[in-house]
Amino acid sequence: MTTPDADNAAAARDKSAVLTISGVRRALAEQFRAGGVESPDLDARILVGHALGLDHAALAAEASRPLGADERVAIAALARRRLAREPVARIVGMKEFWSLALSVDAATLVPRPETETVVEAALAAIDADGTRGRKLRVADLGTGTGALLLALLAELPDAFGVGTDTSFGALRVARSNARRLGFGRAHFVACDMAVALDGPFNLIVANPPYIASGDIAALQPEVRNFDPRPALDGGTDGLDGYRAIAAGAPALLRTGGLLVVELGAGQAQSAAAMFAGAGLEPLPPRNDLKGLPRALVARKAL
Repeated sequence: MTTPDADNAAAARDKSAVLTISGVRRALAEQFRAGGVESPDLDARILVGHALGLDHAALAAEASRPLGADERVAIAALARRRLAREPVARIVGMKEFWSLALSVDAATLVPRPETETVVEAALAAIDADGTRGRKLRVADLGTGTGALLLALLAELPDAFGVGTDTSFGALRVARSNARRLGFGRAHFVACDMAVALDGPFNLIVANPPYIASGDIAALQPEVRNFDPRPALDGGTDGLDGYRAIAAGAPALLRTGGLLVVELGAGQAQSAAAMFAGAGLEPLPPRNDLKGLPRALVARKAL
């Protein structure tokens, strides 16, 4: 049997441990886990590091350091935001995509790992036609943060790119990302999809809104409550974005040029039929890491 003094001493030690960096991380992860957050340990590490200005290595090195009162307040403020299901990327203002650190804000979607499948599919199709070092013109319709365009320019050293968006806020973010990352070859235009562009382009890519309007309410709160609705809402059947692309993009492609779009669940056949009807030749879709059809490539016939 323990004595009251021993119990009090143990409680004091536990409280002291919680007030260290490692202790706060563990406590935060438990809160996130109880709150239904999908990746509680990772989110706790990122948010504690962000609040303290420490990277992963520094967090480990300083794990036993006690936290000051101001530091605990800062961490608690970030924790409340995450428990309200605000995405970590929005809290820290940054998301990695294709190894590029991209700024995000309320005007933009948070780039998602599955969207990298579009980059993979586009590069594979380009590689099949020749070297990546040749001069290419690339367009990204609905560019958002500029993720697709900048990822492609990072792999295509002599390519010129233009991104379009109807959101002036998103275009400000995309331009800022391009400047910060040193992509002077990227330019941005305010318009709906391709309506203000002049061809010809070797490659057009897009991650259009593809969620059916009636399905948005059932999305995860991180998406439905924080992503801009115009970037999600694909109309009654989720296909309005593909219709707009099919109407405008084919005429802007060179002969042999490529169109690559991200797909929503179950949309491969419908999107392929639209592009075929617009005179393009759809190829089999490329699957993402979950094995789902995620990127559709269509070629302008020679």
